[in-house]
Amino acid sequence: QVQLVESGGGSVLAGGSLRLSCAASGYTGRSYLMGWFRQAPGKEREGVAAIYTGGGSQYYAESVKGRFTISQEKAKNLLYLQMNSLKPEDTAMYYCAAGYGGSWNLATSFAYWGQGTQVTVSS
Repeated sequence: QVQLVESGGGSVLAGGSLRLSCAASGYTGRSYLMGWFRQAPGKEREGVAAIYTGGGSQYYAESVKGRFTISQEKAKNLLYLQMNSLKPEDTAMYYCAAGYGGSWNLATSFAYWGQGTQVTVSS
């Protein structure tokens, strides 16, 4: 059973930066699709970025390309989301997720989810 714990959320001014972390445990050694999703109040959960732990291919939502970077620290089973040039519209609960493959931006591709960490960007 994979367990995911996010950290690093907070409140920042527009233009600021945050780095989210996701600590994973329970891996079996296979390659996983790891992703970050976000959900704002009244909106659907949307895929932000994803990466395959084995191959490192990265995927980003158009709205965050050039501003967000997903990365991993394999030895420590850590997943990161570096968020720069934050905008008020980035305000949401951010979730770390793990799955076995599929469309990276579909929540149904992911079997395991963290509890979420709140990101609030004010203008």
